[in-house]
Amino acid sequence: MRVLAAMSGGVDSAVAAARAADAGHEVVGVHLALNRMPGTLRTGSRGCCTIEDSRDAARVAGMIGIPFYVWDFSERFKEDVVDDFIAEYSQGRTPNPCMRCNERIKFAALLDRALALGFDAVATGHYAEVVRTPAGSPELHRGHDMNKDQSYVLGVLTGPQLEHCLFPIGASAAKAEVRAEAAERGFPVASKPDSYDICFVPDGDTKAWLADKIPMRPGLIRDEDGAVLGEHEGAMSFTVGQRRGLSLERPAVDGRPRYVTGVDARSNTVTVGGRAALFVDALTGIRTSWCGEPPADLGRGEGAAIECEVQIRAHSEPVPARAWLGACESEPPASEFDVPAVRPAGQLLHVRTAEPLTGVAPGQTMVLYRGTRVLGQATIDRTARWEEGGAAPAQQPEPAGAGAALD
Repeated sequence: MRVLAAMSGGVDSAVAAARAADAGHEVVGVHLALNRMPGTLRTGSRGCCTIEDSRDAARVAGMIGIPFYVWDFSERFKEDVVDDFIAEYSQGRTPNPCMRCNERIKFAALLDRALALGFDAVATGHYAEVVRTPAGSPELHRGHDMNKDQSYVLGVLTGPQLEHCLFPIGASAAKAEVRAEAAERGFPVASKPDSYDICFVPDGDTKAWLADKIPMRPGLIRDEDGAVLGEHEGAMSFTVGQRRGLSLERPAVDGRPRYVTGVDARSNTVTVGGRAALFVDALTGIRTSWCGEPPADLGRGEGAAIECEVQIRAHSEPVPARAWLGACESEPPASEFDVPAVRPAGQLLHVRTAEPLTGVAPGQTMVLYRGTRVLGQATIDRTARWEEGGAAPAQQPEPAGAGAALD
């Protein structure tokens, strides 16, 4: 089988490429140049797809003994990932650029080019597994190392894409084993830090980065009764669940912390409230897609709901839920920064969780599971509070992920 190995310059993709070659496949390595700033270098775990990363990938490819190329996907990356990120924040949403990158770059643009050049599959270093059903259809399942499972960020893949995906390390390896194997092979990236930050915001200051892309206007911070508590420099720099950086003029009556509970980009208003106001158990998603065959028992309307689990962040715990389909709905551009090409009409997905979630922001991705299998995903468009009088989640952690402050 002819395999195109996407080599990021990290340890996971290096070992994945080596394993693909060991399996007897005809492997060609490729590094995607996504950053349009040619002088950018990685700093520790900040950033990826940099000049340093491309050099690391080239060195490993030489050690494996496979051809290696660098493909410039920077223009496509800007249009489909960076511009989408700006568009979502301009509407008061909190997007996940890694999901968009997997959806539109690594498993769309890259896969399309690979197939056009005669390759049979694209191999990556993701911790996930493609499993075949008795009928031969592909399914995406969690990686065996739950601490590194990356099936969540692959939830955007479709059945036709899964037909051409190869994840050589996801089915059997833990991260420690991968690093040990890389060291045994003599790869210089064996102890290289993982990348955690947004690759096109390498200094980690998302708020400052957005301020250069979205016109920020001063506005009001209100409580849920509409009382003015303070001012902000731009609503789009806030996200649901955020606690720090509010600079409120009036403290809460009960003295407890307050969090961002809503961001209205049109009125340029940020709403804050107590922690209980963050609890939601009803999610509505757009941009719905299915990771392989959709569940046969999934129907339209709550009466046709399926039992499943939902995960709303890459490393959060899945929560038991019920899901059903709604109507198809188109979305007009909400601002001058909206990109209609990446916000198509789609099937609405409704999810009701068995226990309340906290700090869920529109723009995040919810991924549905049944056991280890990934069913599909949708972008969260609306949330509703958990039923008044219901029990709060036991030992609910402080909001994280979407709730991180941007300053």
